[in-house]
Amino acid sequence: MIEFLSALDQIMSVTHMVYLISGVLVGLVVGIIPGLGGIAGMSLLLPFLYGMEPSVGLGMLMGLVAVIPTGDTFTSVLMGIPGSSSSQATVMDGFPLAKKGQAARALSAAFLSSMIGGVVGAIVLSVFILVARPVVLAFSSAELFMLTLLGLSVVAALSGGNVFKGLAACGFGLLIGAIGGAPATGEFRFTLGIDYLYDGIPLVVVGLGIFALPEIISLLVQNRAIASSPNKLGHGLKQGFKDVFANLPLVGKSSVFGSLIGAIPGLGGSVVDWMTYSFAINSSKDSSQFGKGDIRGVIAPESANNACASGSMIPTILFGVPGSGSAAVFLGGMLLLGIQPGVSMISTHLDLTYTIIWSLALANILGALFCICFTRPISLLTYIKFSVLTPIILTLILFAAYQATRSLGDFILLGVVAALGVMMKGANWPRPAFLIGFVLSSGAENYFFQSIQFYGYSWFTRPGVIIIAALIIIGFVLPPILKKKKLKDKPEQLKDEAEEKNFKTVSWADWAIIATLAISGTYALINVWDMSTLTKAFPIIAIAIVLLSVIMIIRNYIKVPHAKTAAELTPHLIYIVGFFGIAYCYYLFGFISTTFVFSLLFLRFIAQATYVKSTTIAVCLVIFLVTIGRVMNVDFPEGLFDPYLLSTIKTFI
Repeated sequence: MIEFLSALDQIMSVTHMVYLISGVLVGLVVGIIPGLGGIAGMSLLLPFLYGMEPSVGLGMLMGLVAVIPTGDTFTSVLMGIPGSSSSQATVMDGFPLAKKGQAARALSAAFLSSMIGGVVGAIVLSVFILVARPVVLAFSSAELFMLTLLGLSVVAALSGGNVFKGLAACGFGLLIGAIGGAPATGEFRFTLGIDYLYDGIPLVVVGLGIFALPEIISLLVQNRAIASSPNKLGHGLKQGFKDVFANLPLVGKSSVFGSLIGAIPGLGGSVVDWMTYSFAINSSKDSSQFGKGDIRGVIAPESANNACASGSMIPTILFGVPGSGSAAVFLGGMLLLGIQPGVSMISTHLDLTYTIIWSLALANILGALFCICFTRPISLLTYIKFSVLTPIILTLILFAAYQATRSLGDFILLGVVAALGVMMKGANWPRPAFLIGFVLSSGAENYFFQSIQFYGYSWFTRPGVIIIAALIIIGFVLPPILKKKKLKDKPEQLKDEAEEKNFKTVSWADWAIIATLAISGTYALINVWDMSTLTKAFPIIAIAIVLLSVIMIIRNYIKVPHAKTAAELTPHLIYIVGFFGIAYCYYLFGFISTTFVFSLLFLRFIAQATYVKSTTIAVCLVIFLVTIGRVMNVDFPEGLFDPYLLSTIKTFI
């Protein structure tokens, strides 16, 4: 009870509220941009966590986690474009309502449903922690290692249509996470003789490279606004509220269901929204209007996806196993703040656990209120041409990446990971599986060698280990059944589309990824072969997963005819090459000077903005970098011109 009240007092402090609101506002903006999603947005926030008070940093992270499923409702309703995978079902009835002139009704119903779902999810999380506390305290390193494998297996099994691609991505993430010193012995692995790699690869760089840059490049290649034509909000704001209260049983059931599904690693919003949408159809006496503008088709998935975000915190906090890609970055944020998830979160850090829960509930309430109050101005963001936003977002990404180690290696690695991310996105390989594997790598290896150290090889026979191993097997059997059920539950008009999506194809990007995995796995095996047992034991597990998965993927390509298809990634890779050029200029000419020149030229000649707008945005970015550099005590690469530019700025300040 003391911890509960202490957490309540903490979140009501001015500092916590400021950072929480900041996270909420950033989350809303990130949610509006289709495809950018919570992983990229949270990766941008990670560098700001260095040196922060843990409870305050958690407030900012939770603010962002909670409201991204709320922010992505704007594009789903106004344009029929899912803001993320968790808002696909909302499009089915939200967009038809908007075309009928009832966008305001759909949005207000969605926001209130999201708020209730998020609060219910926080309550479920609180109850679950209280109930599960004795079980978690009884877990040893052996059970925790198996739980890590369980999370990875479920994520891999649910990653698209090819389980071996999911396994390969997970294994590769584990392998990349093992770069640097072995925790058990201190021996260095996979460094290629490069000094930068001796400390391992920073999470910030991986998160931004695998998600943020590929998504930005994809939007930039399209070079258009999110919305192609205005869609009036229409009427019915109050009616949307009435609709929610009239369907409270549906809201409650969807929220609880979303929380429980979110607690299962790997399922996430892309499954739960269709499940609850199907439930709304099947439980309705009259389902004739679903897909044509039934408000219940908005209420059910919106209640569930915010609750799902809360539910994904259950395995993350209790076991250190992220329930989703966003939860994986959140886990990395916890580690940056010096917080170790698991037993300590319900023993010595119970107050922080309740701070997370209170912050989740409050962020959902604030996010819904902001959306309701500022629906009209926020919706206008969808009409801004994305190329105008590109220099701003790219500057934030580069600034965030530079905070990892503050060396040129951060930019180079960011470009390399981004190239991998572009190919994985183009070839439909599961990037969340790779990221979750990377995040779990360090913890999994620690649990692994602790299990051997404490129990020898007898830990395989522990009852908890056997039970979790059985669940892992079920994790590979259950997804095909769920996939068939998901297709069956989808409306008829989406079944043909789903079948087309699963059509067997292969592109050069697939073969490039396969070659990368095969070469990396072979090199890693040779590198650790002569090292001590504790140094090579865990990497060999990751190597085996990668190489065996690659063999099975190639076997599948040979056994089942696959049509060759063009990846059409040339423009994307050209932007990657351009990124390397810009990164070099940051060090040659200076970070601030290059930002100003690049932003000015890009906005004027690529985005076709006026000289006044281009200059204004470029100057604002310089002011931001100078200000944030002073506040956070960051020394940017000065290069040839920054010393002169900064001295000039000082004369005017």
